[in-house]
Amino acid sequence: MTNLREWPAVSRGEMSPTLPPEMMAEAGWRLGQLGLVYSGAILVAHFGRRAVLSMIGSFETSLDVGDVITMAAVAMGVIVYIVSRRGTLSAKRLLDFGLVFQVVGAFGIAVTGWWDGVPRSAAGGAFTFVPPECLWIIVFPLVVPNTPRKVLIASLLAASMGPAALAVSHAVSGVAVDRAAVLATYFVTSDYLAALVAYVVARIVHQFGMRLKRAREIGSYELVERIGEGGMGEVWQAKHRLLARPAAIKLIRRDVLGSNRRSREAIVRRFVREATDTATLGSTHTIDVYDFGVTEEGDFYYVMELLNGISLERAVQTFGPMEPARTVYLLRQVCHSLGEAHARGLVHRDIKPANIFMCRLGPDDDYIKVLDFGLVKHVEVAPKGTMLTMEGATAGTPAYMAPEIALGHGDVDGRADIYSLGCVAYYLLTGQPVFSADSAVATALAHVKDQPIPPSVRSELTISPSLDALILKCLAKDPADRPQTAAELDERLAASIIGGEWTAKNAHAWWDLHRVAVAGPGLVAAANAEGEQQVPVAAVGPRCFPRFDRTPVTSSSLQP
Repeated sequence: MTNLREWPAVSRGEMSPTLPPEMMAEAGWRLGQLGLVYSGAILVAHFGRRAVLSMIGSFETSLDVGDVITMAAVAMGVIVYIVSRRGTLSAKRLLDFGLVFQVVGAFGIAVTGWWDGVPRSAAGGAFTFVPPECLWIIVFPLVVPNTPRKVLIASLLAASMGPAALAVSHAVSGVAVDRAAVLATYFVTSDYLAALVAYVVARIVHQFGMRLKRAREIGSYELVERIGEGGMGEVWQAKHRLLARPAAIKLIRRDVLGSNRRSREAIVRRFVREATDTATLGSTHTIDVYDFGVTEEGDFYYVMELLNGISLERAVQTFGPMEPARTVYLLRQVCHSLGEAHARGLVHRDIKPANIFMCRLGPDDDYIKVLDFGLVKHVEVAPKGTMLTMEGATAGTPAYMAPEIALGHGDVDGRADIYSLGCVAYYLLTGQPVFSADSAVATALAHVKDQPIPPSVRSELTISPSLDALILKCLAKDPADRPQTAAELDERLAASIIGGEWTAKNAHAWWDLHRVAVAGPGLVAAANAEGEQQVPVAAVGPRCFPRFDRTPVTSSSLQP
């Protein structure tokens, strides 16, 4: 797999059916307060005005149907307050109940404004005032947010309460309703326009809530964009909420981590141990692991540095085979990473071009980062038969698999990675794998029994006899016949190039020439074992429980 971009996704236009729990809880509390404010405002606006007019003898004190409706609306506000404080409804159901209150409340407000007919200020068709229910329709989703679709439906219903109040008044009290077409136009350009504004407001509030939710779900990181997808899971570009530092979060789905609870528990223990070991690796050519944890759905996740560059697999696919001097320059950096890992008893088991990332890091070009230490050992089942990994069984990618791994030997050590690195060198120089067959099993068997064709025979590049022989040495069937350590391989690689070495100046010139080809969101992350699909998507991921401290791992803390 890789480590740069991916996870469970929702397209940008889709909206999550729920708001963040904290946001829903706060909205429910505010709903109760709004109920009291509404009841008080209606009492003052409707009955207060009538009380003043009745005191000066300009209004009848008897109650009518409009007063009964208004009193019911006031009672509704009090009921909303009581329900919000008793906690009998879940936060989601309480907010849905609030939408009912929005519609009923709009009717109560409309009755106050329209029960006596069209206001005198509108005589002659001069509708220059704004109905009071418009303010209610727009403000409600700000105070009590909900999903945009629900807000739109409730707001359109609330906008219909003005015409409804006028119709009820006409039916009950015989209030004259003239100029129906003018009134319809007025309501469309006021109440219904307010409903559309409320929908826009709801989308803005909802999107803000989703960003807040994502920021709190992956520890201290906010998911920004899905940048890769493979058989084991997804990789996401992310950023730290406080440091604003970019990172990569890789999530590994629970369903590929074991078929039963007992095996999954064993895998979890190995995952924790090896993730911790990986984080302690101090080589600058090993990917930095900032954090890891488990989602509430049981998926694993890694938080790693986000790289700007291209995998060696993608580089060869895009630009063709690499010249020998550059190949040696890159492989020596891989040896630096593997040397430390092997000294700590860690075997990568899946060294391949897709797991070696070539990037621009600060002022350095052609800077190598080795990805996915110890991860593939945990995968029990893999898609398409390309990844076979159980503890003590076959692990790796067939095209780069050492014979002892293909045979399932239990005493695999760092020399298996040296074999795989020989396969990588072969691929970089020729653009072709050492062996290829119709199936993964046939390819793995070829590594066990077939002798490789020298890379110099299959490459159009001029490969020195010493480098040619060294690669074949790495591809020896017997681990004892290979270079025994990464440090030994590093020394022999350095000696295989005489004159015409690849330098930092060469690397800088290459990157300047090809920066357009390697730039962009599709190449900011490493490639997955099965080949990732670059699918930028904004989405909501599962809530996670970090196992590391929230403080990112520093270079000093990585030292043994």
